[in-house]
Amino acid sequence: MPTPTTETILLARLDALETRLDRAEGQAEILALKSRYGALADARYARKGPRPQDEIDAVADQLAALFTEDAVWEGGGALGRCEGRAAIRDRFREPTLHYAWHFFVKPEIRVEGERATGTWDVLAMITTREGRAMWMVGVEHDEYVREQGRWLHTRMHLESQLMAPHDRGWGPAPGK
Repeated sequence: MPTPTTETILLARLDALETRLDRAEGQAEILALKSRYGALADARYARKGPRPQDEIDAVADQLAALFTEDAVWEGGGALGRCEGRAAIRDRFREPTLHYAWHFFVKPEIRVEGERATGTWDVLAMITTREGRAMWMVGVEHDEYVREQGRWLHTRMHLESQLMAPHDRGWGPAPGK
């Protein structure tokens, strides 16, 4: 078996480093993408309720731009399902709450070339249209693609775990 040359070894190491760098940069860009999504989803609301429609429309345009043309957004239950960037934009033009603030935590992002998947725990403080303060907890399962050097959502699926009234909590206290 021939002994690898120094040049061959260096080229292999360089290739491995480029792969690792691409994966790390992809993960960082997807973290930024999800952060932007959360900030925009919440930007539709002020503490006193939904913002004026022209502001919501501008935010909905920005939100839709975070998805591919053929993306799927699934909120589950009453939040529904949208297919395509235009439908996603229309969905975000119509706030379903009085107020919302989302936290996306514990990301697990796996980048493989031009595609990636991600799982996020979601905690949201929300106020219903009827004025009820609620906690929402769920898991979001995402798929991403890099198009023209930019990471975008191709699929977002929320798996809701619980909705609980803020003042009553989500379960009995220990020992009760």
